[in-house]
Amino acid sequence: MESVVSALSGASGQTIGVSIAVALLLVALALFDAKERAALRPPAYLLVAHLALHALGRVFDDGSTLRRVASLLALAALLASIGRAGVLVVVDALLGRRLGRPLPKIIRDILQGVVYFVLLLGFLRQLGLQPESLLTTSALLTAVLGLSLQDTLGNLIAGLAVQAQEPFSVGDWIQYDTDTTHIGRVLEINWRATRILTLDQVEIVVPNGLLAKVPLTNFTRPTRISRRNLYFHAGLDVPPRRVHDVILEALRDLPGVLTEPPPTVITSGFSESGVQYWVRVFIDDFQQRDPIDGQVRERIWYALRRAGIGIGLPQRSLSVQQHSDESRAREDERRIERRKRALEGVGFLAVIDDGERRALAERATLRLYSPGEAIVRQGEESDELFIILAGEATVTVTTSTGDVELARLGAGKFFGEMALVTGEARAATVSARTECELLVIDHDAFDAVLQARPELVERLSLVLAERQLELDEHLTRRTEDERTSLVQQESTQLLSRIRRFFAME
Repeated sequence: MESVVSALSGASGQTIGVSIAVALLLVALALFDAKERAALRPPAYLLVAHLALHALGRVFDDGSTLRRVASLLALAALLASIGRAGVLVVVDALLGRRLGRPLPKIIRDILQGVVYFVLLLGFLRQLGLQPESLLTTSALLTAVLGLSLQDTLGNLIAGLAVQAQEPFSVGDWIQYDTDTTHIGRVLEINWRATRILTLDQVEIVVPNGLLAKVPLTNFTRPTRISRRNLYFHAGLDVPPRRVHDVILEALRDLPGVLTEPPPTVITSGFSESGVQYWVRVFIDDFQQRDPIDGQVRERIWYALRRAGIGIGLPQRSLSVQQHSDESRAREDERRIERRKRALEGVGFLAVIDDGERRALAERATLRLYSPGEAIVRQGEESDELFIILAGEATVTVTTSTGDVELARLGAGKFFGEMALVTGEARAATVSARTECELLVIDHDAFDAVLQARPELVERLSLVLAERQLELDEHLTRRTEDERTSLVQQESTQLLSRIRRFFAME
């Protein structure tokens, strides 16, 4: 290396050195893509600095100190330019492409440091110094360097161990030690430290020596799938299996929650708050873990609310309220009147009188659905009528080309009348677009009305047949005679199906 540096210090040697630096830069320019070419700026600037210093040296007299200093600085800039450009070509362009992936940054930094160190030794020899004898003869300097570089060397060795063992790599989500705030995505691993971006979008620089001493958790290995664990309590009077079924149904189509592995619910304990349940869901986007956890909790709340299952809370105080029979009666009357008004908007129920409508209102139930949650699914067997009291729902069908939205239903609209009277499978999927409050009439409630007045069946079948025909007439036009004939045919078929479904034959 000493002979190479000496050769480059001469006039002809500098010309050769400049040619080498330019050739290396051109090779790197040809091999690198647009994003990688930014790394060529430092060696290019060093080469320009060499040319400027070399030209500046010619201004001064031969043998002068200023010319000597300018020549040495020009030589140093040329050596640094060649060393940097050479590493870029050999390590990044050639070796990196041969391996199919770039070398870890810590390895590249170490190789670059070795090259600079060797060039520095040659440069010092050119100055007439002997760095080897200086280091070996000065015990004090050796001790000072050893003590000052103790932590640095420890971080360097730990960084090399990280690269050798690969407990994590750039892009992985890790947690170091047991502090949950020390969770983040690895941005860079260099010779001294590892840069981590936390979930709070705060960058933390952790020395490699510290990472070698504390427990590490990698959330993205062996796969990107990780499990989220959530807990809640429900009342002691609710069968655990019912709670399991309600929660699993609510989590079936939640965005961000994987279907494989599927969500699971475990009855994990008992306490003063009730039965504790452990909900386990899997995700593959760890960065979205907190929003997904929130959506899971929301689904659990809505599902439990619809099922009439209360969330268990510690009982710390007793509140006693007195309600008179009169106040309870007024409250019940307001509730029934609201439901009756909703039933009056259902066209095919015009065949029943006010008393029968009140009976249905008394037996109807209220359900809440969260945004995006399926109310009924295409192909499912059901026997319930839904009336939207508040919110908006979307109606979609699944075809060979995907899901197609047919309509949006707002407050006052209803769906499921055919399922209520015939029990046929759902022809479409209806999902809550916003939070929806629904009034639900089931088979048993409607059966009580029909059994009391069997003559309603014929009128009901006729009204439903006309409604079905009105939906068909959006596609085709029919004459009055054709319409009457089709209504009669459809009514006859529906009459038979309704009587079978309600066991009236």
